[in-house]
Amino acid sequence: MMQCKTLRRFPKLPALSAITLPALRAITLMALLSAASMAVVPAAVLAGGGESYFVAGIEDLPLMGGLAEVADAGVSFDKPEGRIVTGYAHGPLDEARVRGFYRETLPQLGWEAAGRDLYLREGEALSLDFLGRDGDLTVRYTLQPQ
Repeated sequence: MMQCKTLRRFPKLPALSAITLPALRAITLMALLSAASMAVVPAAVLAGGGESYFVAGIEDLPLMGGLAEVADAGVSFDKPEGRIVTGYAHGPLDEARVRGFYRETLPQLGWEAAGRDLYLREGEALSLDFLGRDGDLTVRYTLQPQ
């Protein structure tokens, strides 16, 4: 016949009302700092081992994790009508995943979708072009006046 062992009782936790306001503030601050540090971690992961988290010449265009910027392949110059920037990134990703990343990310940065791979913001147009095949993908970013 099997015998049941008695379970240990854990000490009773204090009621929420027993937590003081300074303690609650400290817990809230720790939670906020923890959340903020987690928001920074993906940016470091986005680097893909490189030094830049953003596409060169386009200060607020994030470089998706798994993509590495192709050095010296981009072009950038200013015209009276606005700037023109072309940059390239390469990685072992598939087109649908990269497209999904930018579809979710760019609107948070003020870009409005104007087509499948075309985004508009403040008089500028950003287009994404996918070269190569899934698993060996190159993305061309082109920023130009509208």
